[in-house]
Amino acid sequence: MGAQIAAHLVNAGVPTVLFDLTAREGDPRGVARRAIEGLAKLEPAPLAAKDLGGAIVPAHYGEDLALLGDCDLVVEAIAERLDWKRDLYAKIGPHLKDGAVLATNTSGLSIAALAQSVPAAHRARFCGVHFFNPPRYMHLVELVAGPDTPADLLDALETFLTTTLGKGVIRAKDTPNFVANRIGVFSVIAALHHTARLGLSYEVVDALTGPAIGRPKSATFRTIDVVGLDTTAHVIGTMRDTLPDDPWHAHFDVPPVLAALVAKGALGAKAKTGFYRKAGRDIQVLDPATGEYRTSAAEVDPAVAAILALPSPAEKLRGLRASGHPQADFLWSNFRDVFHYAAFQLGAIADTARDLDLAMRWGFGWAIGPFETWQAAGWGDVAGWIAEDIAAGRALARAPLPAWVGGAAVVQARGVHAAAGSYSAAADRLVPRSTLPVYRRQRFPDAIAVERFDRGTTIFETDAVRAWHLEDEVAVVTFKTKQHTISDEVLDGVERAVEHAERAMAGLVIWQTREPFSFGANLASLAPAVQAGRYDEVERVVARFQRTSLSLRYALVPTVAAVRGMALGGSCEFILHCDRTVAALESYIGLVEAGVGLLPGGGGTKEMALRAADAVKQGPTGGQADQFPFVRAYFQTIATATVAKSAFEARALGFLRPADVVVAHPHEILHVAIGQARALADAGYRPPLVPTAVPVAGRTGIATLEMMLVNLRDGGFVTGYDFEVALRIARVICGGDVDAGSLVDERWLIDLERAEFMALVRDARTQARIAHTLATGKPLRN
Repeated sequence: MGAQIAAHLVNAGVPTVLFDLTAREGDPRGVARRAIEGLAKLEPAPLAAKDLGGAIVPAHYGEDLALLGDCDLVVEAIAERLDWKRDLYAKIGPHLKDGAVLATNTSGLSIAALAQSVPAAHRARFCGVHFFNPPRYMHLVELVAGPDTPADLLDALETFLTTTLGKGVIRAKDTPNFVANRIGVFSVIAALHHTARLGLSYEVVDALTGPAIGRPKSATFRTIDVVGLDTTAHVIGTMRDTLPDDPWHAHFDVPPVLAALVAKGALGAKAKTGFYRKAGRDIQVLDPATGEYRTSAAEVDPAVAAILALPSPAEKLRGLRASGHPQADFLWSNFRDVFHYAAFQLGAIADTARDLDLAMRWGFGWAIGPFETWQAAGWGDVAGWIAEDIAAGRALARAPLPAWVGGAAVVQARGVHAAAGSYSAAADRLVPRSTLPVYRRQRFPDAIAVERFDRGTTIFETDAVRAWHLEDEVAVVTFKTKQHTISDEVLDGVERAVEHAERAMAGLVIWQTREPFSFGANLASLAPAVQAGRYDEVERVVARFQRTSLSLRYALVPTVAAVRGMALGGSCEFILHCDRTVAALESYIGLVEAGVGLLPGGGGTKEMALRAADAVKQGPTGGQADQFPFVRAYFQTIATATVAKSAFEARALGFLRPADVVVAHPHEILHVAIGQARALADAGYRPPLVPTAVPVAGRTGIATLEMMLVNLRDGGFVTGYDFEVALRIARVICGGDVDAGSLVDERWLIDLERAEFMALVRDARTQARIAHTLATGKPLRN
């Protein structure tokens, strides 16, 4: 965990030293070095770029403690042993500089108890900073004050964690397992109990507790496997040992099935066996009745599935509670017990209901938090159902719902969330969001329940797009299509937004209200014309797409793409044509058209040819270098449909330029993008000149790429049609049938790109790929 925290720090550009034990043999820093080297082998990748591991300085506790004197923040992430942590604090204390922050990454030990072991000189600057695993991808960090931690230090840390590391910060109270693990582990305990009570299979429970109810695909038992059965048992044991007065304490013993699996070393994914295991290509699941593994065959009963498909949360919960089916009983019982526990513990573990709900979203991947679910289903009705089940002895504990559930503040708000804020049990009132200045950078943070943020002033709106602004001089255009795909109507909207921005605004930003940025062109809308052989119609759409991309390139005002999540195909082509891109670190950008037997036809292939030529010009020889290595790199990126796995990889692949901006926090990209557009405008922006003398690799480049492709085809690495698609990409990126070194203009490349695109569209094998992808969502390798 320490190495992965170090990885994310260097992802954010923070100089980092990684300490570990002194190696018994050889290089004393060998343990730390191996941990750093191991980062490159982990999946999902902790490092946003493979070479970032080299920025982490390895160190050991023997000779290197003096390095701590240069550190502003020291994060301790050793094993959850109070005595070990106490010894470590004593060892490092004399080497910490005045003003350094010492933070523990403990997942549940008492911060107050740990603070007693911190040298007195540093105790006031000690706190908990609990990253969730894996730190790069999990949004949540719980910030926990020590007994003497000053408020301004916590504010500074929250600001750093938010804007520098891109995290969602929750101020947790110093209670066992803090907020997310306290509720999340309880939900696992409840699921284990009700699974055994109702005799359900583990894969059925996972089918019930995954996306069907807005939870991650890993659901319950797959999540336990990923986390580790030993880790799960340890955390449950922590609740048992540290919460003796909890009304649910009788359920905090490690369940027999979990204890038995741990005892025989079936620890989950890391041991390749847990509740699930892989046998060849099959996934097998443990049968709770026999204790043997069998083929997994999960099914949600159709009657229960019908209840889950009901449009209203109230109808869903009412239907689950009223149904006599064991699967419905399981779901209602889990919802009820988590609601009950969260309400009972709210005042002790979290400042507000908003903090608890966001902790479950950010730390456990729930689509909405428990209080949001309860409120959406009708606060008063659900509270009554819970109370009835408690009285009847059906709930896991007999503790009554706390009085605040029916108190004036909650009844008036019809729940714990309202426009004025979210309920605080400690203060018995609604509390608004934090006013820390860092949150001004988030124009549209994660909304809770009934929260509504200023949507700005609409310039125009259609079924496909909305153009608007936030009372400033920069226009924003947002797509409204499913997965933000690019249809003919979206092209209309983007061009109209460009025209309006040129007349009345200082710039234009393309930004989406939620991920993905866009899955690219809407193939489904184009497919009927392809299937009917209406190729003139298809070519008009392609030409229109190219024109829209060029309108972004040559607009009289700066254009900026604000990107987070997936940005594939046609949307990547828009990014390539904007003057600037502001990308969240977790942006996955790529030209993927080759997978459906096409090439990027909205200006993307042309643009990569231009970038290859520019790369030569920017080289140390000032354009005299061999052009082919640059052409080959950009060609391979398109031909292999490579998708960057981070914004840094997107820059390395040429989708982003050196001047483009990478932002750690996804909710800050709009703020930064508007600032970039304004800065360009304030600097006297003029659109770039149209390229009229672009050197291309020509026939020689095409022939060289073809030889490379022949080897791949003959070696069985690509199919025959992959070869033909790639060869057409080569023709465009090399500038067509001209001599090597010939100078062409942008229009030549645009026309060549469209011609090769249309040749592929007319091919029956491309049409088969398109049809297969639309039908199955998977590529066809014909």
